[in-house]
Amino acid sequence: MSAMTEERTGIAGRIDSYFEITKRGSTIAQEIRGGLTTFFTMAYIVVLNPLIIGTVADGTGQYLGGGDAPNLALVAAATALVAGLLSIAMGVWARFPLALAAGLGLNAFVAYGIASREGMSWPEAMGFVVIEGIVITLLVLTGFRKAVFAAVPAFLKQAIAVGIGLFLAFIGLYDAGIVRQGAGTPTSFGDGGYISTWPMVVFVVGLFTAIILMVKKVRGALLISIVVATVLAVVIESALALGSSVDNPSGWALVVPAVPDAFVAAPDFSLIGQVDLFGGFTSLPVLTALLLVFSLLIADFFDTMGTMTAVGAEAGLNDKDGNPARSQQILLVDSIGAAAGGFGSVSSNTSYIESAAGVGDGARTGLASVVTGIAFLLSTFLTPLYALVPFEAATPVLVVVGFLMVSQVAGIDWKDYRIAIPAFLTFILMPFGYSISVGIGAGFISYVVLQVATGAAKKVHPLMWGAAAAFILYFAMGPILNALG
Repeated sequence: MSAMTEERTGIAGRIDSYFEITKRGSTIAQEIRGGLTTFFTMAYIVVLNPLIIGTVADGTGQYLGGGDAPNLALVAAATALVAGLLSIAMGVWARFPLALAAGLGLNAFVAYGIASREGMSWPEAMGFVVIEGIVITLLVLTGFRKAVFAAVPAFLKQAIAVGIGLFLAFIGLYDAGIVRQGAGTPTSFGDGGYISTWPMVVFVVGLFTAIILMVKKVRGALLISIVVATVLAVVIESALALGSSVDNPSGWALVVPAVPDAFVAAPDFSLIGQVDLFGGFTSLPVLTALLLVFSLLIADFFDTMGTMTAVGAEAGLNDKDGNPARSQQILLVDSIGAAAGGFGSVSSNTSYIESAAGVGDGARTGLASVVTGIAFLLSTFLTPLYALVPFEAATPVLVVVGFLMVSQVAGIDWKDYRIAIPAFLTFILMPFGYSISVGIGAGFISYVVLQVATGAAKKVHPLMWGAAAAFILYFAMGPILNALG
């Protein structure tokens, strides 16, 4: 018995040493809890990604996987598999509490901006994603991507973290139906201005459970809140059968928390590898194809910089300049994720800001990402089980984490307008524009313009000039593509 205990302690010690768990003020149990919290806050992508890319016919009339009808089960299985493998890679190689999955926004762009173009096929669209991933990986290996990240002023990195916090809170409120598209207004509160549906009640219970437990400093507060809200949702659905429909404000937003008939389903991974790497350059004019790849590149290039900065700041893992430890490894895994997502036919995979939920629940090391990855791999078999968690039970965590991240606004010098205005534009346009890249681009461009206008152009790093110019081109991409037909 003592030998077994010593062996177990030895393994735990090696895990602790490799991931620097104790050094970062964490424990193995805390990392497991944080990793599971991250999984539950981003597991929706296994349901949502198929609905975004699996329901759009390509330019030849075919759906992902082939055929004239959606193959959502194929997309779901591949989405979970790729997310699981990449999250484990991030944890083991970069040792950072950051999980990856198919990027929202990026997947919509691939579906509606690339694959659906006349003459394009899904394998050709995924070929563009693979090419973009290869290019961005080369930029990491040459050190260029890290150099650009280091050139960004510290206050802009803080503003990025604040903006992502606001973005997270907005995502949480919107996905739960607490904030909706208004009638005559861009958005509105609840159902006609009221908390009048059971799913909203589940959200409110989950939110206050998380808040109260956090204030009382209960370990695992965020994960506990997800479990409590999910149990309540299952009970309510079993009693009332609310169902799910975007046209039914009384129903669940996406996942119906009903107890399934079976908990295990064999996954089908046949979607993996259905890629035509260069076919898109024959289906579209070469310049148009290159601009589409460039658009993907810009979004991927800067989104992860903001995400890892925000997560690192929340975990206390950034240095005095706002740079996370092992940032080169983080960027490399993320870059490979773009190519891997294309190869898996699930769109570019990128680092998820929902990882901040796990950090908020104690995650500080890559072990949490390994746990998240394993959960994704298991979810390929246990889809009916994880699908129990509705948006309304998981999204309160995003609101709480958003609050934690917005607190970094105190570190910005609001008396210096050359700092304050770019910072403001950075964090306000992320939720309003529903894009991390848009906020970063606005901040970069306004920073350079104000420095030049006030005679401080010499303070601008050469790479910031290049980044601002790239964003100007990025913002003009729509008119350019339209002009090219």
